Amino acid sequence: MDAQIASTSRKVHLISLGCARNRVDSEVMLGTMFGKGWESTDEATAADAIIINTCGFIAAAKEESIDTILKAAALKQDRPGLKVVVTGCLTQRYKTQLAKGLPEVDLFIGTDEFTRIGSLLDAPGVPGEIHAKRTHYLYNEDMPRVNTLAKHSAYVKVAEGCQHNCSFCIIPAIRGRLRSRPIASVVKEVEQLVQNGVIEINLIAQDLAAYGRDRTDAADLLGLLRALVQIDGLQWVRCLYVYPEHISDEFLEFFATEPKLVKYLDVPVQHASDAVLKRMNRDVTRQQLRDTLARVRARVPDVAIRTSVMVGFPGETDEDFAELLDFVAEQRFRHLGCFSYSQEEGTVAGRMAGQIDEAVKAERLAQVMAAQKTVSKNLLSAYAGQVLPVLVEGPSPDHELVWQGRLSVQAPEVDGVVYLTDGPVKAGQIQLVRIHETHDYDMVGAVVDTAELH
Repeated sequence: MDAQIASTSRKVHLISLGCARNRVDSEVMLGTMFGKGWESTDEATAADAIIINTCGFIAAAKEESIDTILKAAALKQDRPGLKVVVTGCLTQRYKTQLAKGLPEVDLFIGTDEFTRIGSLLDAPGVPGEIHAKRTHYLYNEDMPRVNTLAKHSAYVKVAEGCQHNCSFCIIPAIRGRLRSRPIASVVKEVEQLVQNGVIEINLIAQDLAAYGRDRTDAADLLGLLRALVQIDGLQWVRCLYVYPEHISDEFLEFFATEPKLVKYLDVPVQHASDAVLKRMNRDVTRQQLRDTLARVRARVPDVAIRTSVMVGFPGETDEDFAELLDFVAEQRFRHLGCFSYSQEEGTVAGRMAGQIDEAVKAERLAQVMAAQKTVSKNLLSAYAGQVLPVLVEGPSPDHELVWQGRLSVQAPEVDGVVYLTDGPVKAGQIQLVRIHETHDYDMVGAVVDTAELH
């Protein structure tokens, strides 16, 4: 009987592209399909359905999405019954064009209707069918979800959409305006995650600092954090994507004194030239960025600040870029991501004069990352010889025979890791690790037997 069930079970292979917010959507899709009797498989060739949850933010992401779709569709030659489903931002943005250009795809689902994926796959629909209506979808704690990050760590999306009008960004057009969840909804979800073994949550939104600004019940980020840290069993709470213009002194006071809030803050600045920031329609100046970062560091001296910057924005002069490069060297960010501006139709910046040559963008990006590598290497060198708490994740996917973990000042997936070469490692637990080596972005250490410390 068991063999018969196994042979008739349906298997889904899900590929999630883009940001952590997209990943949460993917996890909801998996939960929905599991409720319909599907099982997950890591092998695309063994799947009865392949889902590609796409990113449509910039050109490189769109190209990756299309390449992934075509590879999945090619598997239909050997598996005629295979269903290929394309979901997410690319579908929401280009639904008609995709349906015409990719006849191999069975189903297109946008950013608001993906919770119906299980039912849609079971329905006898027409190949190439599109489901991408704007419904003002808002995730809640009652939706089925399969945490794919790790048993001990999870992303928690507290809002959908965005209230900003950055001239280079298409996200508000794809995802809609800001829609924040009630505090009680987020708290219930985190409680459920903790009951299932999660000890670290990473709060995400398009702009976490804007959480609650659309609501009428006085909910805000500070109120949310105060509620979350009361949850027994939760050990680390991380704030990702906190725009600089709304970092208040009240928030910093709580951030500095609450032990469950890891001293890590993701503050996207995008640029450091006032001329470029103005054309980007960012609500800050270079000096305001300096002042905000100085306030953060003055109140939380050991804080690790991550940021993201963009090179090659229309009209960016050599002088503008030099200001950005100086700012990166001056601020000594613990972590930094840099990407080239992508000219996107439907955006204000896409219509601007002064578009920058791709070769110039590539050279500028390389200069920024070279400068950051030096900063990172110097900052990490201070950890050599220290004994620090590390969240042990498990065997390293990059290096055989070693495990890996993260300091509280290293976010999952985007920052460096600590490779563990020795000691009684326990996955999913926070253990003390002595750092033996430091490199450009990663470190090497060994779990310390607590008896050694006495």
